Amino acid sequence: MICILILVCMVMAEDLQCLKTIALMGGYRGQVSISSQALGNRLGTSAQTASRRLISLEKQMLITRSVRQDGQYVTITKQGEESLRSEYSDFCRIFEEKKGHFTLEGVLIDGLGEGAYYVSIPGYADQFIRLLNFKPFPGTLNIRLNPTGIETRKKLDSYEWIKIEGFQADERTFGGARCLPCTIGDYECAIIIPGRSHYPEDIIELISPVHIREELHLHSKDIIKVEVRFND
Repeated sequence: MICILILVCMVMAEDLQCLKTIALMGGYRGQVSISSQALGNRLGTSAQTASRRLISLEKQMLITRSVRQDGQYVTITKQGEESLRSEYSDFCRIFEEKKGHFTLEGVLIDGLGEGAYYVSIPGYADQFIRLLNFKPFPGTLNIRLNPTGIETRKKLDSYEWIKIEGFQADERTFGGARCLPCTIGDYECAIIIPGRSHYPEDIIELISPVHIREELHLHSKDIIKVEVRFND
């Protein structure tokens, strides 16, 4: 059993190294032409081994591949991006002592109304209660960040987020997400980013145990400040 676990860990490490190499070759920014030979040279292995790594990553939905007459094209998926982001956060926690106080400022905007449904699903709600220590109000708060807020939001990616696992229910698959505790005034909240989200970089979505709009008498286009603190 121990040997099997070691082998599995080695395969996972090799896949992650391959994913990182693809990102460095341009796959993180979009579709890139990559031959198995070129990838093998980068990894210090054979083209056949590199090809197996690509197949493995594709099966895990960490990349997408398309083969054309002029070659093979690879793109890192949102799920692959999350894997790289998680690895990056791990190294930041190893080499850096993360402390700080960040302010994200933007204007309140109307959402699509889907938040109430998703945060109320038991598979999500139970994890929020266990990991965030509160039961979310059935709805989300959507904020469009100003330019400074966008840059601050990007910096937060190097910190540790709380992982919400995906699950299956009612013959449907619900994707994972990540959360980051924060506050608006004296009210507890959490930024939530769905793993399959294609939100613009200037939008953040928050959950809270209370109906913040009512509590703070907020209206669309009101200016909101979100505070994120680490080890204060």
